[in-house]
Amino acid sequence: MSRTKLNVLVEGALMIALATILSYIKIFEMPQGGSITAVSMLPIILFATRWGVKQGLLTAMVYGVLQFLLQGGFSLSPWSILLDYILAFGALGLAGIFHGTRTKAVLGALVGVFARFVVLVFSGVVLWYMYAPKGVSPLWYSITYNASYMVPELIITCVVLYLVYPQFDKIVKRA
Repeated sequence: MSRTKLNVLVEGALMIALATILSYIKIFEMPQGGSITAVSMLPIILFATRWGVKQGLLTAMVYGVLQFLLQGGFSLSPWSILLDYILAFGALGLAGIFHGTRTKAVLGALVGVFARFVVLVFSGVVLWYMYAPKGVSPLWYSITYNASYMVPELIITCVVLYLVYPQFDKIVKRA
C-alpha cells in the first residue's frame, strides 16, 4: 500500500471516529430522528475537502453506516437504512468538490449538507409520509421537519469550519 493510500485510510478512520464522538454531543434532538450536534459533520467535511469527492463519499458513507449501527438507528426497511444513513451521510462527501481555500471549504460544506438535506427530504416523502399531520403534504412536512435541525446544524458547521480551516490547512500542509 502506498504512503498516500495509507494516509487517506488513517485520516479517514480518524475523522470518522471524531465525527462519531461529536455526534453523541447533542444540543437538540428531534422526536423522529435527527439532531443538532456539536459539529459532528465537520470532520467528514474537512476530510472531503482535503481528499476530494471520491474519498469523501466513501468515508461519509462508512460514517453513515456507523451512525446507524452505533446510535441505534430506526429503520422501516432496508430502503430507510440506504436513504437516511448511507446516502444522506454519504452526501456530505460532495463537500470535496471544493477545496483549497477557506471560502471554498465553506462552499463545499453548503453543497454537502444541502445534498444531505435533499436525500432526507426525499426519504421523508417516500418512507416517512405517515408522520405528516392530517392536511399537511408529506413534502412540506419533510422539508420543515428536516430543516428544523439541518439548518442550525449547517450554520454551526459553517461558522466553525470558517474559524478552524486556516489551522487545518496549516496542519495538512505540514503532514
